[in-house]
Amino acid sequence: MDLLTTLPPNLAQYLIIPLMIMFARICDVTIGTFRIILVSRGERLYASLAGFVEVFIWVVAVSQVLTNFGGLINYIAYAAGFAIGNYIGITLEKRLAMGMVVMRVISNKPADELIEHLKQEYHGVTSIAARGMSGEVRLVLSVVKRKDIPYFLKIVKNYNPKAYVSVEDVRHLSETYLPPRTKSRKKINRKMKFSLKRK
Repeated sequence: MDLLTTLPPNLAQYLIIPLMIMFARICDVTIGTFRIILVSRGERLYASLAGFVEVFIWVVAVSQVLTNFGGLINYIAYAAGFAIGNYIGITLEKRLAMGMVVMRVISNKPADELIEHLKQEYHGVTSIAARGMSGEVRLVLSVVKRKDIPYFLKIVKNYNPKAYVSVEDVRHLSETYLPPRTKSRKKINRKMKFSLKRK
């Protein structure tokens, strides 16, 4: 903080220090959001490392608030950093789309073509005959990467727009089956008379 003593008092008190507090809070809350996600998925090592960094940054931010106790702008910067950190953390998690999920599809129509397409799209697929409120249905289960959810949903909705789809996070996999990529998606879609452009 020796550098701050060389700055004009008002500049350091009302701009530099509040910005430092807010930036530190954004960092520690963003890391905290990832830590919670890692804990929920059983990633003990990474969650512990994230927790260490999170608390270290938090202590730095709190020390600055206490050192400059009484400044309303510091409290506002602290609260704003917390709010922004939550937003950034959740946004980054969605963008990174870490981990695997179980996709459950319930179709009241024959799902043979859908199942075949999903298999061709490198997804392991389990199909079960079931009964729902409206009669016989087909339950389709598949474990996919989170980043593949939008593309998976496009495939399902193309075959059956009214199909019911649910998504569940996977904490542990004894084995992941993803068939080898022997054909390109473009060729597969042409073969199935179906065209998709993945975002």
